Amino acid sequence: MSCALGIDCGSTTVKGVLFDGERVVKQEIVFTRARPKERMAEIYSRLYTPAVCCTVTTGYGRALLPQADKTVTEITCHARGASFLHPHIGCVIDIGGQDCKAISLDSLGFVSDFAMNDKCAAGTGRFVEMMCRILDCPPDEIERLVSGASPVEITSMCTVFAESEIISLLADGCERGDIALGVIRSICRRTAYFAQKLHPEGQVFFSGGLAGHEVFRRELEGFLQLPVCVHELSQYAGAIGAALIGWEKLHRKG
Repeated sequence: MSCALGIDCGSTTVKGVLFDGERVVKQEIVFTRARPKERMAEIYSRLYTPAVCCTVTTGYGRALLPQADKTVTEITCHARGASFLHPHIGCVIDIGGQDCKAISLDSLGFVSDFAMNDKCAAGTGRFVEMMCRILDCPPDEIERLVSGASPVEITSMCTVFAESEIISLLADGCERGDIALGVIRSICRRTAYFAQKLHPEGQVFFSGGLAGHEVFRRELEGFLQLPVCVHELSQYAGAIGAALIGWEKLHRKG
């Protein structure tokens, strides 16, 4: 049985999936760190089998894999992957390590408009990493930390100034959970404001690593005033979209 391999090289992680025409049969993820080319080669070696007939790459490092048959922009791939995971959505919001994307979709699930914020780390995964480091909270413990918390207002959205603000709040005796929830709310408020420029309608699909945290989904939904859905493979949306495009390339040839 033939498969398509999709790889999404982001600033924080590299994701890869195998798609057999109906479903994702395998997925892999590694941290990018300072070696995107090596990490892409690692994902490729983990997933490649003789059944792979087409490899498509996306993300900021999409040109770094010599074995790729095709490269596609992350906007297109995230839209395709999100529509596959959750049909009939009207918008995709992706919070990546260094950027934030909002993508409007037409009735067929194709891109009709998009906006990207890649000039500032505020509202991205880097902002969350900074928060976790200062609050001494591993990312997988965020939900526990903010459980029952009352958010503190975070006034600074510049990462440098926000870091100083968080340190000052800790010095004033504020609870870590209250600060964390305040940071999360500020990220989701900024993201919602950014996405609303596209006038989204219907359901919004939330992709990226932060989509695995219910508190982010809930806060984003509150600020958007629209239903926000996620999927267990939300972080792989870009790679899934790449694999879908690869499968279609195979099908056209066949």
